[in-house]
Amino acid sequence: MSVYQAAAGRYREMTYARAGDSGLQLPAISLGLWQNFGSVNSYDNSRRMILYAFDRGITYFDLANNYGPAPGSAEEAMGRVLRDDLAPYRDELIISTKAGFTMWDGPYGDGGSRKYLTASLDQSLKRMGLDYVDIFYSHRYDPDTPLEETMGALADAVRAGKALYAGLSNYPAEQTRRAVALLKERGVRCLLHQPCYNLFDRRPEREGVWEALEEARMGAAVYSPLAQGLLTGRYLDGVPSDSRAGRGWTLHGSDITPDRLRQIRALNELAAVRGQSLAQMALAWDLRQAPVTTVIVGSSSVEQLEDNLGALENRTFMAEELSVIDRILEGR
Repeated sequence: MSVYQAAAGRYREMTYARAGDSGLQLPAISLGLWQNFGSVNSYDNSRRMILYAFDRGITYFDLANNYGPAPGSAEEAMGRVLRDDLAPYRDELIISTKAGFTMWDGPYGDGGSRKYLTASLDQSLKRMGLDYVDIFYSHRYDPDTPLEETMGALADAVRAGKALYAGLSNYPAEQTRRAVALLKERGVRCLLHQPCYNLFDRRPEREGVWEALEEARMGAAVYSPLAQGLLTGRYLDGVPSDSRAGRGWTLHGSDITPDRLRQIRALNELAAVRGQSLAQMALAWDLRQAPVTTVIVGSSSVEQLEDNLGALENRTFMAEELSVIDRILEGR
């Protein structure tokens, strides 16, 4: 394997924005290592995507303890790339991980307890060969654990130097406000919120999450901006057997109803008028929301990632285009 050297012009085309009113800038598009970077996938392909992303100015790589499959294997793959290729560039990278969903058996491998979060972060650091992560997220709100305990664990991770920033993922608006206040009491700023957000899932804007982030001067790093592939050209003609819906992983064929297909095709027609792929338009639509700092895309190939990056070439929407999108989504 040849020695990797990052592209000299990697920062020329990417745009960056501050997370809320913090000093941290993130790329408009970030790479999530959820489903195509684990032990069931080709390491060489994973490496190609990570290095291509960095060569194009993507500096933020988003992970979690249970990403794979198998759980932990995405972090192991990232650790290998860091060791073999990206070690000289560590200070140019933002690497995050999370804990909250089931990672190991027993009562201490899930949830929001101090026991689980602390042990999980130590394991994540070991898998990636890092002294610290840039962002450590509580992956979900756990109603069975006092929020004071969960936020105390996040704050302690920051104070111990194991994480530079604290973040939340999948938290409702009320719990977001409480978490932010609890971290502030402990002298730690809550940097980012990571919600699911896309044209088909607009809960953050409808359930008050955006307002909570604006109040706290936080940024949003949204995941699933392409609705697990629905907002791509992948399903325009049905359900391919090798797609996520075809494999029944996080999307099922039953999710692609005739009404949903009509919406996808209508959105694709509008994207074509805009001179974009459907995926590019969907990403650009996410980025227009005020709290959104970055969109986290998944990828199965360099070609797919290249198409996603094309969204940055046209991020402006006319009022009529936004009205057409709303009519399509409302079934009118």
